[in-house]
Amino acid sequence: MSPKIKIKWLRQPEGHDYPAALLFLTLIYDPKTAASMVSRLRKAPVSEFKAKDIFRAAGLPLLGPGNSHVKKDIVKIESGSSISPLLLVRDSANGKVVIADGYHRLCAVYTFDEDAVIPCRIASA
Repeated sequence: MSPKIKIKWLRQPEGHDYPAALLFLTLIYDPKTAASMVSRLRKAPVSEFKAKDIFRAAGLPLLGPGNSHVKKDIVKIESGSSISPLLLVRDSANGKVVIADGYHRLCAVYTFDEDAVIPCRIASA
């Protein structure tokens, strides 16, 4: 049995994660609503959720290591680099969690451990 990989996390999301989240959220919500969500994400405390539960709440498929972005995050994890927490939006109207930023990181982490506890900032829509 191979040794379990220790996934390292940054304490806070990286600065470029918020503009990426805004770009994604403006595909789903109007620009004013998306900007308000990102503002709330910046202020939200870091929470922790299991990888498998985030997938269930988001209703998204798992992307495998064949995806270039997932592969890049797998390489980061294997090299011992810290990765950024996820940015999530609780969309109660649709009964889902929107992964505003970090979908590929989530997929990479899941390949190592579906029960991995993932730091996230989460705000309501």
